[in-house]
Amino acid sequence: MVRPSDPPLDLAPDEKAAIVKRLRRAQGQIGGIARMVEEDRDCAAVVAQLAAARKALDRAGFALINGGLRQCLKGSGNPDEERLKALERLFLHLT
Repeated sequence: MVRPSDPPLDLAPDEKAAIVKRLRRAQGQIGGIARMVEEDRDCAAVVAQLAAARKALDRAGFALINGGLRQCLKGSGNPDEERLKALERLFLHLT
């Protein structure tokens, strides 16, 4: 959940594109999982796909936070503490 006091993450265009690509891949996986459930597919196969989708989402989240941390620390000996705290909260939500 984003609160009005949380500063936005400022990502480089290539970082943002990579994150969106991961999210779209996860979106496709989730659609496939829904079809598997509708078709009464093997439980182990469904769970394996759920794990893969979760891993894709986790990787997207970590990439997002990593990019935000690099932007926050980039070229500054004095990083924005409020922004670092917001990133830390996001990171903890993923763990």
